[in-house]
Amino acid sequence: MIRTRGLTHIHLVVRDLDRSLAFYKRVFGLEERFREGRHMVFLNTPATHDLITLNEDHDEAQMAGVNGGVNHFGFRLSEVSDLDTAIKEVEAAGGTLIQRGEHAPGVPFAYIKDPDGYVIELSP
Repeated sequence: MIRTRGLTHIHLVVRDLDRSLAFYKRVFGLEERFREGRHMVFLNTPATHDLITLNEDHDEAQMAGVNGGVNHFGFRLSEVSDLDTAIKEVEAAGGTLIQRGEHAPGVPFAYIKDPDGYVIELSP
């Protein structure tokens, strides 16, 4: 077994870096950590070590929003009551609600899409 300290990052190819950066900062409160060149930015959730890399790579732009076998990734909300607020914030920031329900009684979820079409699960 390889010992790790968890997942390091998710790398997303995006069509418009500024649009995607605004979405993830507004909706999830992600903070910019650093940039690699003009077209790649590393973000993380405040006070954590998780990272999302947004990469506006014109050579790979056709891949933006294509899942390549990964169906979705998720964010855990602080409170159950935050789900309604989160969905409204997603829509206000240019994302869309795909589905909402419960995986089991008392285990709510919402699937949303970011502006590039990546599917994100929101759950408390």
